[in-house]
Amino acid sequence: MRKIFLLHLLFLGLSFSGFSQKFGYVDTDYVLNQMPEYKEAQSKIQELARSWQEEIKGMIAEKESMYEALEAEKVLLTEEMIKERKEEIKEKEKEIQDYQQKVFGFEGLFYLKKEEIIKPVMDQVFEAVSKVAKDKRLQIVFDKSGDLVMIYTNPVHDYTDYVLEELGLGDKNDTIE
Repeated sequence: MRKIFLLHLLFLGLSFSGFSQKFGYVDTDYVLNQMPEYKEAQSKIQELARSWQEEIKGMIAEKESMYEALEAEKVLLTEEMIKERKEEIKEKEKEIQDYQQKVFGFEGLFYLKKEEIIKPVMDQVFEAVSKVAKDKRLQIVFDKSGDLVMIYTNPVHDYTDYVLEELGLGDKNDTIE
């Protein structure tokens, strides 16, 4: 009876130790703000944004001068000439809007350049997090600075393939090309 009890207790202990996982968190904003590389990258991004904003301000000033010239010369122009100038001003407005969208819009030049400049720094942080997680035997690491995001997970605990298989979609590596 005593052997069965000890065997049962040992089995119970082993099963609980198999379920224990270590979690941790990292404040990536704090880490990034401590890195000179990040501060330099931020400075480059701000300089790019300033130069594009100045370019847009110049385009707007040009459009406004076109409008002021039209207003000043309106009495001397024919109806057809006024219509042409207004059309030119509308085209300039559209050009400005298109350029703003191209630069600052969703996945515009600013977004792409920011991603290009920041990515090497972020890669350094994620490599460091991964190394610390492995050294400290953490299974999952969350990012404290923003939304609840897992920035490191032990691939042993990735069940994505099983979910894809359950959905009849096959192995996740088969779908990536």
